[in-house]
Amino acid sequence: MPEVRVRFYATFRPIVGGKHADVAVTEGASAGDLLDAIVTRWPELHEHLIRPDGGLSKRANLFVDGRAVRFLPEGLKTPLRESQEIDCFPAVAGG
Repeated sequence: MPEVRVRFYATFRPIVGGKHADVAVTEGASAGDLLDAIVTRWPELHEHLIRPDGGLSKRANLFVDGRAVRFLPEGLKTPLRESQEIDCFPAVAGG
């Protein structure tokens, strides 16, 4: 699994330059590894995606196959497989 296709939304799209991008990861990568690869490639996303302690910021959402990583049993340690759908977008608030 040399690359994972990630769909980006809203304010993240101008940063990555489009609706999606293929992000290089190593074999056996986890959601956290993917997150690290994203912020390495686009450092401007770091403040949006990563908390100071290294966890996923509440200002962002990362979904694997339509499920929020923060609610998956393994969280950022969730292993990735080929052909999974990955979505990354800013948190939405309002009411």
